[in-house]
Amino acid sequence: MQLRELIRNVEVIDPAESPETEISGIAYDSRQVRSGYLFAAIRGARTDGNRFVDQAIQRGAGAILSENPRPSAFPRPWIRVEHGRRALAQTAANYFGHPTRDLSLVGVTGTNGKTSTAYLLESILRTGSSRVGLISTIAYRSPGWSAPAGLTTPESLDLQGLFRRFQQNGCRQVVMEVSSHALDLDRVFASRFDVAVFTNLSPEHLDYHESMDGYYRAKKQLFVDTGYGPPEVSVVNVDDVWGQKLAGSIPGRCLTFSLSRPADFGVLECRSGWRGMRIRLRIHEEDLEVRTRLLGSFNLSNLVAAAAAASSLGVDRDALRDGIEACPPIPGRFEQIDCGQSFQVIVDYAHTPDALRNVLATARKLGSRRVLVLFGCGGERDRAKRPAMGSIAEQHSDWVMLTSDNARGEDPMAILGEIQAGFRFDRHEVEPDRREAIRRLFSRAESGDVVILAGKGHEVGQQQGGRVRPFDDRQVARAVLRERDYGDADFSR
Repeated sequence: MQLRELIRNVEVIDPAESPETEISGIAYDSRQVRSGYLFAAIRGARTDGNRFVDQAIQRGAGAILSENPRPSAFPRPWIRVEHGRRALAQTAANYFGHPTRDLSLVGVTGTNGKTSTAYLLESILRTGSSRVGLISTIAYRSPGWSAPAGLTTPESLDLQGLFRRFQQNGCRQVVMEVSSHALDLDRVFASRFDVAVFTNLSPEHLDYHESMDGYYRAKKQLFVDTGYGPPEVSVVNVDDVWGQKLAGSIPGRCLTFSLSRPADFGVLECRSGWRGMRIRLRIHEEDLEVRTRLLGSFNLSNLVAAAAAASSLGVDRDALRDGIEACPPIPGRFEQIDCGQSFQVIVDYAHTPDALRNVLATARKLGSRRVLVLFGCGGERDRAKRPAMGSIAEQHSDWVMLTSDNARGEDPMAILGEIQAGFRFDRHEVEPDRREAIRRLFSRAESGDVVILAGKGHEVGQQQGGRVRPFDDRQVARAVLRERDYGDADFSR
């Protein structure tokens, strides 16, 4: 592809010389540059791609895209742009042929519930005989192909490549989680969305966004413009105060959902137990009865969000029902670990105050004798939520085991000390070794109790001191249960 075609619709400050230069690929990491590539020297949180221009040239880069002025006597075409990340997204879309123009793309954003909503929607659309691509915190996949997720929302170049893969695999629809970082960093710029879903907003990533208003503005971008204007349909949770604000301010068609307020989609009745929920949904003015293996009011809200999004895409009632009922338990989302023990064990990704509160409330409502919870907080992330999570854990459980999560470069004990600042009573224990903490909490559990292992969910590694060691709460829980002479494999429920 010629350079002039690659940078079509990019906001350029200084046009490139030799626009007819043939470009064989794009890279934003100099180590990935090959002969004839365009190297996008974008600025990151920890480093600046402009530092690696010489390495990119040595590896054969045919042109450079940068926010910096062209160096004197530079030997290659240099494209100076106003916004490096937005320019990268646009050139990536140009390079891969704008795949989202031919895909029906649904974006799901919010603090909590993105993954569950995306999985439910994928299941509904697949049941409607559609080939569906999924981009989630857990995995990227399409029929016959799957890969573990890196970022919740990949960098724009990788994202457009995924869209192209899905297109070549015959997918007509793609469901993706869209993070606030991705929106703020223009990863989804030049992507055309048919539907955008808002689940909720609560304090998270405030170390990055600095305020709830900043966090909200980042999320709102999905509903306003990602390079193609607003989505055709917005689906918004009006149980959430930020959702109410969003629903009243976005352009285009807006469908609302709620568990407690007048809305286009809602719940008329719900009966739940440890085997799942039986629900009577309100879809516009009609009722639909469904069953699901998922548990909790938070999943009830996710389910209604998915039904609303699917309905906006023209999915009929039978496919809605069948898709919801076909959706299996979602990895690390209120996932039950059953080795025949006399108490319940639940693994959940809850790592925000609201998510932890919801998980503990669900366990209590399901009739547990006592609720015991294990959790920690991630290092090098929003410190303000640490005492808040301690307070919530203490208020909504009978015993708390504090342990390490992903400490990253911080001292695990310092993190645990900040969580402890939220406690008022002495109903907790501190054990930084997560495996030993699980072992000790299981020793405390009695028949009829429920034990919540919160914070890591589907994750299979633990980050500490610049290293990642294998660690999966689910595998460790099963191993500890086997130590206690329970079954070698999960029992079917």
